[in-house]
Amino acid sequence: MIGFKNLHHEEEPLLLGNVWNVQSAKVYENLGYKALATSSSAVAMSLGYEDGEQMSFEEYFYIIKRIKESVSIPLSVDLEGGYGSSPQIIASHIINLLEIGVVGINLEDSYINDGERKLLDRDVYFEKLSNILSMLKKRRSEIFINVRIDPFLLRMENALEETLLRVTLFEKLAIDGVFIPGMTQEADIKTVINATTLPVNVMAMPDLPDFETLKRAGVKRITSGAFSNRHIYHELEKISDTIINNKSFSALFI
Repeated sequence: MIGFKNLHHEEEPLLLGNVWNVQSAKVYENLGYKALATSSSAVAMSLGYEDGEQMSFEEYFYIIKRIKESVSIPLSVDLEGGYGSSPQIIASHIINLLEIGVVGINLEDSYINDGERKLLDRDVYFEKLSNILSMLKKRRSEIFINVRIDPFLLRMENALEETLLRVTLFEKLAIDGVFIPGMTQEADIKTVINATTLPVNVMAMPDLPDFETLKRAGVKRITSGAFSNRHIYHELEKISDTIINNKSFSALFI
C-alpha cells in the first residue's frame, strides 16, 4: 500500500472520503477510496453538538477509534484547533491518535467564539504550531500535518493575499500540506499552488471546478467536508416526509 504522505504526490489528486461514523467509513472503503478523513463538523452534528470543538476530545476520540478499528485504509483526523488550551495538550492528543494508527491530522488557523469563526493572528498561530510540532519530537515523521488556512472560508476581502502570507510563513515549519477551504476560483488556486512546494487541499463548494480542472491546476488533495453528511440527512428528511404524506413505507423500497 502506498504511504499516506506519498498519496499527496501522485499524478491523480487524492480524493479523501470524509466520514463521521463506521458506516460512512465502510462505504468509502468498499468503493475503493485510498484514504479517509474525519469531518469534525459531521461527527459533532451526529452527537448533537455545533461545530467548533463543542464535543470533548474524549467523545471524538471514541468515534475515531471505532472508525480506525473498522477499516484498513489510512485515516486522517480533522482536529480543528487541537481540542486543547495549550500546545502540550494538543501534542498529547496527536500522540494519542498516533497510538491507534491515525496517519494525518488537520489543524486550523481559526477558532469559533460565541458562534462566530475568527482568524488567529498569523504570528500567534505560527508560534502555537511551532510549539506543537516541537513537542511531537521523534514522532513528527509519523504524522501528516495538514494546516487549514481560513481567509477564503471567512470571505475576507484580501483572502488571496492573506492566504499567501500564511502559506509562506507556515511552510517554514516543514508542515506536510495546506488546506484552503472556500477557495474555488481557478486563478486563485493556481496562484497558491505556484507559491508553494506543499501539496494543496481544496474542499467541495458549489462553484468548485471539476476534478480534472483541479488536477491540471496542480491540486493534490480534494475533500468534501461535512457536505456529504448534510446531503444524506437532507435526503432522509425528504423520504421521511414522503412516508408521512403517503402513509406508507413503499417509497423506501423503490
